Amino acid sequence: MAEQITSATAVVKNVRIAPRKARMVIDLVRGRNAAEALAILQFTPRAGSPIVAKALKSAIANAEHNFDLDAQNLYVSEAFVDEGPTLKRFRPRAKGSASPINKRTSHITVVVKEK
Repeated sequence: MAEQITSATAVVKNVRIAPRKARMVIDLVRGRNAAEALAILQFTPRAGSPIVAKALKSAIANAEHNFDLDAQNLYVSEAFVDEGPTLKRFRPRAKGSASPINKRTSHITVVVKEK
């Protein structure tokens, strides 16, 4: 007997936002209903919220299209941010020296499951 799939995943890679800033947004939606999570992200004034919202919409679309799950019954079961590759840059300083700048990137993963 075939086991029924009840979860769908979306991964956004190499996003140009620091992981600790993205985690602040991800923590708001983990464990919530999918529609409620989208509403929270829409009104969150942080730079990472549109990126996380895009990942969540993608996970919902994957659940509906690939696995025939009902969008009304979905909730965010897992949501996490991993660190991506760091872009290393330098800022000129006094007396011909330089200071490093780390431009961090993130990999954002959102998993939605059916209740």
